[in-house]
Amino acid sequence: MGQTTEDGFLQLEGVTKRYGDFEAVRSLNLLVGKGELVAFLGPSGCGKTTTLRMIAGLATPTAGRILVGGRDVTVLPVHQRDMGLVFQSYALFPHMTVERNVAFGLETRKLPRDEIRQRVGRALAMVRLGHLAGRRPRELSGGQQQRVALARALVIEPSILLLDEPLSNLDAKLRDEMRGQIRQIQQELGITTVFVTHDQVEALSMCDRIVVMRGGRVEQVGSPFEIYERPANQFVASFVGRINRLSGSRTGDGAIAVRGQRILGSPEIAAGEVDVMVRPHRIRIEWNGTGRVHQDGTNAVLGRLVRTTFVGDVVQFHIAVGEDELLVEQPTTGRPDLPEPGTPACLNWRIEDTLVFPKEQAR
Repeated sequence: MGQTTEDGFLQLEGVTKRYGDFEAVRSLNLLVGKGELVAFLGPSGCGKTTTLRMIAGLATPTAGRILVGGRDVTVLPVHQRDMGLVFQSYALFPHMTVERNVAFGLETRKLPRDEIRQRVGRALAMVRLGHLAGRRPRELSGGQQQRVALARALVIEPSILLLDEPLSNLDAKLRDEMRGQIRQIQQELGITTVFVTHDQVEALSMCDRIVVMRGGRVEQVGSPFEIYERPANQFVASFVGRINRLSGSRTGDGAIAVRGQRILGSPEIAAGEVDVMVRPHRIRIEWNGTGRVHQDGTNAVLGRLVRTTFVGDVVQFHIAVGEDELLVEQPTTGRPDLPEPGTPACLNWRIEDTLVFPKEQAR
């Protein structure tokens, strides 16, 4: 069942942003529920940060409306929107202590000193930084600075939390840790959150729903499972997760001819040129095997090993199938023996793991 306007605590209605002749965001409609964490995901220049800036009040829509709890905030200034912001650059005041940085928003609101002290203490405890309250930003690690920025956004108790790629400056290990911490805090507080990222892992692991954008338009909105397993088009399939692509064409019996071989998948796709897509970890390899096409609900194509790449947890096999090259990922076994380049291979995968799309024209 789809969402109704009653479900949307944050509502974007036909939101558009133009800069001269350039349309950065086009007719964006979205409902974000109370307490939901939604990610805007897409490549650089897709419009995700522009959308976040319009929600925050840092940019004004050319057309459309933004509502929070039924209240139209489209033209309200930033300080009247009751939103907490965490940016890619944490923008901490270098001359202030951690405690003063977090208290700054409360001090500008002229809250009583005792209340400020209590709320700052709670916010720092939430991000596990109470013991560093007296330090200055230069004395903190990148992850600690990120948590100070998060505490500063949360201490004002906003109705909506906005995060603009806040983890991009951290190393891989810290990003993993902070993803879990941010999600835990967000769920504990039940705060409506909008998260902008170009990192698919962040979007898949942290969010309730993902909005995939390209060229100022929404390509698909759905849960992480829906976006990954049932992508709406080739762009979503290739942007979210690794995927292989084979050129093919529909045959008269509904099958797909791929490099002189025959496979099945997505019968609702009309006749004509198509692209067949399958995830690397869904493919099984039978070395020196022969194709057992359609047996036990599987597809199979024949190819030859081009090269092998060891990447720790998995081994990547690059298999030539005609003029295409497929990537196959398998868990490492702890044994160094691997097939030599040129070894024949039969690649098998389930028919239901076969994604088929009409051949997409360049945009």
